Amino acid sequence: MTTGLELKSLITADGILRLSLEPSELPDPAADEVIVRIEAAPLNPTDHYQMTGPADLSTLRQDGNSDSPVLLATVPQAAMPFVARRVGQPRPIGTEGAGTVVAAGREADHLMGQRVALRPGGMFAQYRLAKAADCVPLPEGASSADGAAIFVNPLTVLGFVETMKTEGHTGLVHAAAASNLGQMLLKVCLADNIPLVNIVRKPSQVELLRGLGATHVVNSADPDFEADLVRAIAETGATMGFDPTGGGRLAGQMLAAMEAALTPPDAEHMVYGTDVPKRVYIYGGLEGGPTVLDRRFGFAWDIGGWLLFNFMKRTDAATRASLQQRVLDELTTTFASSYTRVVSLRQVLDPDIFRAFQARATGEKFLVDPTLD
Repeated sequence: MTTGLELKSLITADGILRLSLEPSELPDPAADEVIVRIEAAPLNPTDHYQMTGPADLSTLRQDGNSDSPVLLATVPQAAMPFVARRVGQPRPIGTEGAGTVVAAGREADHLMGQRVALRPGGMFAQYRLAKAADCVPLPEGASSADGAAIFVNPLTVLGFVETMKTEGHTGLVHAAAASNLGQMLLKVCLADNIPLVNIVRKPSQVELLRGLGATHVVNSADPDFEADLVRAIAETGATMGFDPTGGGRLAGQMLAAMEAALTPPDAEHMVYGTDVPKRVYIYGGLEGGPTVLDRRFGFAWDIGGWLLFNFMKRTDAATRASLQQRVLDELTTTFASSYTRVVSLRQVLDPDIFRAFQARATGEKFLVDPTLD
């Protein structure tokens, strides 16, 4: 039996979100299982919602003590029907992570003592029981921090490129491009000669991406943003966009810029617009509120949702293996993640730190190290 602590999220029947560290007891691993001491786990956007659900974070408050910290927040009554199935069910948090195998079943002995990455969920914990098949041994010399984020961001980036190719497009537009994921996408597109238009929000982010080799970077805060976006798309021929913001006008602005870039300056009026297919996928929800489409892009367009887990389910085993191998081969170069802060499990429940990573600022990424507790 292995004991430790793990972070859990609970919504009570009376509408209270409770985040706490709870003791865990892991049985000895079965023949095809291992126990991993978790040494690094990134805080991904998907973890934010799993932790808080629809809770009103303006009501965030501290409970417990320094040894057993607890955060509480109120869930609006109007939102309770949407979380009915998780009421009263403590949920482990943490999509992916890495650590060292400290116990192994007889069929997984080859992993004993190895540093591995894994994604069975519940990574914000000191120890995790997992199937050996769900563990990816890290290259020699790679740290747990190096391997903690080999699934979500890298495979999302490669998934974007595969989706682009499969659907017959040849260039991409990407928003929030200064993020860790955005920088990875830029490196992949440069290596694979894929035209890419990067959308950012600050002059400093423009300089960051240009320093990495980006040719087309546009700032959505500039007064000439839409004209700049049209020019960049005209130069790249990009007709597929990926938007992590979700809410607001950005997805519609991408489509409108594609339409304008594709329309010859001397063309006669086209009632239904160009016939070139244009598509924008929303893959996140960084902005609240509705998605607003200002219809200036004819009829040859569509907009949809893109999720890594759905993409991987639709992809054949050989392609999945190839994508994962590329991530491992370029782990400390193309797919290296940078972190602005490393925190312990207890520090996750510090109100100031919690508010900082809930802000989800572009370019800021937190790493949880459960060994610090």
